[in-house]
Parts: sequence; structure tokens; C-alpha cells
Amino acid sequence: MKKFYKNKFCKNTAKPSHWTIEDQFFILGMIIAVAAGAFLFLGRLLPLQLRLPPCWFHLISGYYCPGCGGTRALRALLHGRLLLSAWYHPFVLYAVSIYFYFMATQTIEHLSHGKLPIGMRYHNYIVWTAVALILVNFIIKNLLHYFYGLIL
Repeated sequence: MKKFYKNKFCKNTAKPSHWTIEDQFFILGMIIAVAAGAFLFLGRLLPLQLRLPPCWFHLISGYYCPGCGGTRALRALLHGRLLLSAWYHPFVLYAVSIYFYFMATQTIEHLSHGKLPIGMRYHNYIVWTAVALILVNFIIKNLLHYFYGLIL
């Protein structure tokens, strides 16, 4: 039998679920893992040369956008070149590291039915660190390009 509680707007309402933000991120992470696995599997079966369009920000301004280098960083990471990936765009290595740590700890917690509460929890500093990495990368690349003419 369902338990009901009363609030000031409705007399009998079903009890809300107890899904945490970590549970929602875990489900999203599982969907991403399945999609990435399918993409990699299909990429092996049907090898295609995917050519990405040029960056509009770079074409118009001549400077790097905050995401410039992300694709190269992901490609370097997939080939096992961690330092090169961090050089191209440090956010990619950071995001992948956070993703794998989160998924591993949450999987252990879910499989143990909460007996091993080691699952990573959401904190705002994780997001702010990512924003700082993107901004610092954006500023440094454009300063090097402006003052020294470096093409990164």
C-alpha cells in the first residue's frame, strides 16, 4: 500500500522518490558508456573518415575558442598519449578522469547495495575546476598566439 503525505497544495500526494543527483549522473554515465561502446564497435566495423567542420570562432577572429583542441585531445587520449592530450586541452583528461572515478565508485556502491558507501559525491568544486581549466587553457593559448605567433 502506498504511503501518502500531506502538503499545503494537495491533500493526498504520492511520496516523492529518493533519487539523488549521483543516481541520476550514474544512469547518464551508463547511457554514455553504452553509446560510446556502440560507437567504437560500429567504428571498427564501418571505418569512416570523419572530417569535422572548421571552428567558426577561429575562422572569424583568428583566435582559439574555449573548446579548441578538444577533439585533438580526445584523439590523443584514445591513442594512450596522456601528456599530449593534456597539452591539447586539459579539460578532456580531467573530464575523463572524473567520469571513470565516479563510475567505478558508484558501481561498487550500487553492487554492494550501499554496504560499501564509497561512491563519489557531487560537489560544486568539480564543476568550477572544469570551468577554470577551460578558461585558463583559452587565455594561455590565445596569449601565446597573440604575443609569439604560436599555432597550437
